Amino acid sequence: MDTDRRTRLTPEERRAQLVALGVAHLADQPLDTLTIEELSARAGVSRALLFHYFGSKQGLHREVVRTARDSMLHATEPVPALPPRERLRDTLTRIVAFVRDHSGTFYSLVRGVASGDEEVRVVIEEARAEQADRILAVFLELGATDTPLLRIGLRSWIAFAEDVLVSSAIGTDIPSGDIVAFLERSANGVVEAVPR
Repeated sequence: MDTDRRTRLTPEERRAQLVALGVAHLADQPLDTLTIEELSARAGVSRALLFHYFGSKQGLHREVVRTARDSMLHATEPVPALPPRERLRDTLTRIVAFVRDHSGTFYSLVRGVASGDEEVRVVIEEARAEQADRILAVFLELGATDTPLLRIGLRSWIAFAEDVLVSSAIGTDIPSGDIVAFLERSANGVVEAVPR
């Protein structure tokens, strides 16, 4: 009688497992150290299987970054039922919490992905655009006029906020509430600076 009761994974489950291992890698190591060889050893599968699923190291990186990005966007998704200012504060609070809970992954997404792969950079830029759109929606609801300068200002604010989060929410004892309040005031400042 066969005593090996391991469940055989479907191709979709195996691929998801490999991507999850890649995302876990980002928690404490930069993306460029994630290789086909390292992941195949960690997962106990052949290199050929990883090439089958991802095609290349770059394909693996794209899927890992896309999954990490989607996780961050899901965890920080605004609550539509909240009034705009409360929604902004709640979203910023959850962003700070995500950064503190997943500091390695966040750092890898905003700093460590200096990849030469254009498609990996596009995945990150999509996240930045989504976050900028979320902030823009709040201020439009509050009565700001949708202008090119407002969009440029809030898109630039996302880069500023990433730097603030890396410097204040990772490895410091700065209270989360102080970081949230600073980010909120700075976003308001950008909107106020835009000509009406």
